[in-house]
Amino acid sequence: MNETLVTVAGNVAGEPRIRATAGGVQVASFRLASTERRYNKELGAWRDGDTVYYTVTCWRTMAENAFDSIHKGQPVVVHGRLHVSSYEKDGQERTVVEIEARSLGHDMSWGVSKFTKAGPGAGSDRHVVGELASELDDDQPFDPATGELLEPDQGADQMAGRAAEDAA
Repeated sequence: MNETLVTVAGNVAGEPRIRATAGGVQVASFRLASTERRYNKELGAWRDGDTVYYTVTCWRTMAENAFDSIHKGQPVVVHGRLHVSSYEKDGQERTVVEIEARSLGHDMSWGVSKFTKAGPGAGSDRHVVGELASELDDDQPFDPATGELLEPDQGADQMAGRAAEDAA
């Protein structure tokens, strides 16, 4: 079986979430926004292209380390297996682009980071536990402009507000 491996640089679009599977395996996920930049010779300036949002998933120890280390707005580089799927919801075709991370780290071209090796049994002090973990919804709406996850009722309100702004 062939697999597609990708390396994507971008900014963390929302705080990572962590949960445990029924078997006790830690899984962390976060949204990653990657915006194409191109130099426009005619204008003599850099211009932003389209932004692509990915859902990044980390497993086991990497899940705990990512949850403790990665925060919204930080530039990161992710290397992993690409999964693209689509489904229909409310009569609309939706596409999901996911990266199952094999490697993850801060993008050092934008700042300085300090590596700390996690000791055996090192755990997260921000774990989502009990009822909170069961409330995480993989179909949770997100802001298409920022990639930030929204509360279910907030998604409809925000989309209606954007439609009104676009109409004006």
